[in-house]
Order: sequence, then structure tokens, then C-alpha cells
Amino acid sequence: MSEFTVGIRQRDAISVLDLRGYLDAHTAPELEKAFQKQLEEDRYNIVVNFAELSYISSAGLGVLMQFIEDVRRNEGDIKLSNMSSRVYNVFDLLGFPMLYEIFEQEDEAVNKFLNKSENLS
Repeated sequence: MSEFTVGIRQRDAISVLDLRGYLDAHTAPELEKAFQKQLEEDRYNIVVNFAELSYISSAGLGVLMQFIEDVRRNEGDIKLSNMSSRVYNVFDLLGFPMLYEIFEQEDEAVNKFLNKSENLS
């Protein structure tokens, strides 16, 4: 069975999901649980850090699509960061850069949320 873990960290009012390993049909439910936990805790500003993710299947992409509408309906967003070129190519091929902001580094994604909050004040 494929190895996959999701670590959850908080950076200010932002949740960071650290993905590690292989995200496929067998492991996608673990990512679903992590997203569901964020929504249950009313945490709608989410950064998904792909630095340690070596593989993503369509099932993993489906999880991102499953939660984006609920997150955005609650004035939040899901931002993606730290993708390897291999993982990015999958996202790019399917048009995800048109749906999600993708950043090279986690700090850039976090700062985008923080700057948005400052501009609303």
C-alpha cells in the first residue's frame, strides 16, 4: 500500500496541510479527512504544501476540487505551494493554474492571505 501522510500546522489564521508520499485513490480519504477537519473548525484559509509529495493521481486532484467550493463560499481559499515539476505538470495539464493560485514557496502563499486580510481592514 502507498505511504501518505498529511500534517496540519497553523500559521496565524491559516492552516497549512503538509502532504508527504503518494496521493492516490487508496490514500485520498486521508486528505479528505484533513480538509473536512478544517471546515468543521471554520478554517477556510488553507495552504497545501506539496514539498514532500512525490506523486498525485486524479483521485488526489478530485479531493481538491471537492472542497474548493465550500471553502470559497465561506470567503476562504485553497492556495498551493512547493510543487515539484513532476507534480506541477499534472496540475498544469489539467488546467488547475486557472483555478488555484500556485506559489513556489509556502511563505508566498501565506503572505497572500495575510496581505488580503490587511487590505480588508
